[in-house]
Amino acid sequence: MTDGSGRTAFPPAPTGLGALSASEIMAGYRRKAFTPRDVMDDTIGALETANETCNAVVTPMYEQARAEADRLTREMRAGEAKGPLAGVPVTIKDLVFVAGVPAYAGSPMNTSFVPEADAAVVSSLKAAGAIITCKTTTCESGYKLTADSPVTGITRNPWNPGRTSGGSSGGAAAGVAAGCGPIAIGTDGVGSIRVPSSFCGVFGLKPTFGLVPRSPGFSPPSWASLAHTGPITRTVADAALTLEVIAGYDLRDAASLPVSARRFDTDAGRLDGIRIGASADLGYAAVSPDVCAAFGKALAILDSCGAQVTMDGPGLDPDILEHTLKPIAFSEQAAAVASKSATDLASSEDDYRNVIDAGRRYSGTDYIKASYRRGQARNAFVKLFERVDVLVTPTVAVTAFEAGQIGVDTVDGSKVDPHLGWSPFTWPINLAGLPAATLPCGFDRDGMPIGLQIIAPWLDEPTIFRIAAAFEAAQPWAKFWPQLALREGSGGRAKG
Repeated sequence: MTDGSGRTAFPPAPTGLGALSASEIMAGYRRKAFTPRDVMDDTIGALETANETCNAVVTPMYEQARAEADRLTREMRAGEAKGPLAGVPVTIKDLVFVAGVPAYAGSPMNTSFVPEADAAVVSSLKAAGAIITCKTTTCESGYKLTADSPVTGITRNPWNPGRTSGGSSGGAAAGVAAGCGPIAIGTDGVGSIRVPSSFCGVFGLKPTFGLVPRSPGFSPPSWASLAHTGPITRTVADAALTLEVIAGYDLRDAASLPVSARRFDTDAGRLDGIRIGASADLGYAAVSPDVCAAFGKALAILDSCGAQVTMDGPGLDPDILEHTLKPIAFSEQAAAVASKSATDLASSEDDYRNVIDAGRRYSGTDYIKASYRRGQARNAFVKLFERVDVLVTPTVAVTAFEAGQIGVDTVDGSKVDPHLGWSPFTWPINLAGLPAATLPCGFDRDGMPIGLQIIAPWLDEPTIFRIAAAFEAAQPWAKFWPQLALREGSGGRAKG
């Protein structure tokens, strides 16, 4: 893995404690090298500095975070602090509820909404000792794959502020990439964890649908049958640790799976015996040359780790976007705001209103037909996983484009849907409810990150972590940092 200019040397790492991994923070506490208050002060400093450029924070929770850090500092000194994430900073995407904190969800319709209860994932994080630092930006109701909204404006990429962070969990990914804490919670309805993670050069996991409960809900509950909640981190181990904490059954979420708590092994090792199917285009996608080149190099690395790599794929309908995804996604988006009037929506983006109008034009029959096609797509993956253990693809067909754009309408000379056509590898996985992760695998000619997507059968997150850990050991992407993370003031306390 090179840094986009052909160099393989790693730049100096940030010196702030906010740039440490969760594992490193916990190890520092055990050594008494620093305290939760030290970590929180540096993390908040990094958030404030990065936010000036990237616009990743919606609602700061810094006063509460410092108070919680002080409490944990006292408990650690007394030998009383407990929890697998005790004293670790975490950010929460603004679609996910934190009790007593506004949940704008990027929408002018929600500017006075303050949830009374924590989402299940937030309750789990708090119980594990994590400290929530802020709510992060999203687009309006999470409807598109950037984090720009009429409430917060444009969220920018820490690798190049002229480029988008991706979305809709753009603030989450940008914060992690900029060294503003090791863990962010995002949501993913059509790629909203994986797209910004790919664009910002970090690790993002969309777990199996229902593994992480969404209760008491999103704001509003858009993408009802598609949306997953999951972690964005710099390292595989941090994502596994976070998933161990937030996965679990919740009766309030009808889609929640009654599975037992699990532990995930992220020790890097050989991939002997792993059958990896690989597809550079899923049979229908236009992909940029830089992404194709990075994908080819990633396959060679997986092969060198011992995996058996073959070119294979699920054989999906080339018209799956128009015939399957849009009738489902747009109808669910329209249903989420069914009680809203034209006056309510007047302050929303024109494009968001267009999506709502499109959703209202689909009939119930259209939705049922699309659901039938969705079942066919799921069965295609069932058959694929009889031949291979996982599928790998590029994460996104392009790298981060100009900030403020909704997308691109041309990829490698081919016309694509500007909303979703440039991310053809993410949303089919939401339709199937499969677990999938993105990990950095290279840079384009402009130095922007490129992601590799690993897709596994349902509830087989362990195999994703196994492959990702081996790739991380062979290509240690977390040693690459955007220049923004290295700026003076982005958390300045020396590592202990």
